[in-house]
Amino acid sequence: MEKKTRVTFYVDGFNFYFGLRRTRKADNAWSNTYWIDLVKLFDSFLGPDQQLEKVVYFTASPLSPEKNSRQSAFLNANKLLNKGTFEIIRGKYLEKTIVCPFCKGSINKPEEKKTDVNISVRMIEDCVLNRTDKIVLVSADSDLIPPLEFIQKHYPKVGIKVYFPPSNFSNDLKDNMLHHRSKPVLLGNNLRKFENALMEDTVQQGELKYSIPEKWQQFRK
Repeated sequence: MEKKTRVTFYVDGFNFYFGLRRTRKADNAWSNTYWIDLVKLFDSFLGPDQQLEKVVYFTASPLSPEKNSRQSAFLNANKLLNKGTFEIIRGKYLEKTIVCPFCKGSINKPEEKKTDVNISVRMIEDCVLNRTDKIVLVSADSDLIPPLEFIQKHYPKVGIKVYFPPSNFSNDLKDNMLHHRSKPVLLGNNLRKFENALMEDTVQQGELKYSIPEKWQQFRK
């Protein structure tokens, strides 16, 4: 039997979630797309000669208890459904003080740290350790071009694709892909795949049980 191509997805959680949020606010058809099985979603993009090796989700725990609770339910449900193929790597949020140049007033704004570095290190690590045959970066963050260029130069046999989250786009990343004879995938054009990857409202195995957050459930109405 011919060996299948191992495909690993590296999801920039911040970029992915806020892209979905902007899309939902602009188009009610996307109101049901938060509570999804990420492994099932990305597996639906693969061909018969490919196998999903892992979905690695990079994020940070929100400082707000309510937001943290919603995120935890979502990630734990995905871990429960996809043991061995779903992994979470966390950065952190720090409070950043922003000063208005006009009124000199200041506000504290949470800022996500380490995600870009974590994604970069993990993609290169998987190439070095021969854990994957193809990388799929799910992000529109152009700061991730340097690690892609490193892989393209030093691991040319490793395939690379970029998927732009809904409502997110990067000309720099697009140009990099086109230069290497590839085109970004626009997840915003794939609503049906999101709908087909919806989880049950409650995901349960034994005593472990995670339910869709009430706020997300309300978006469906």
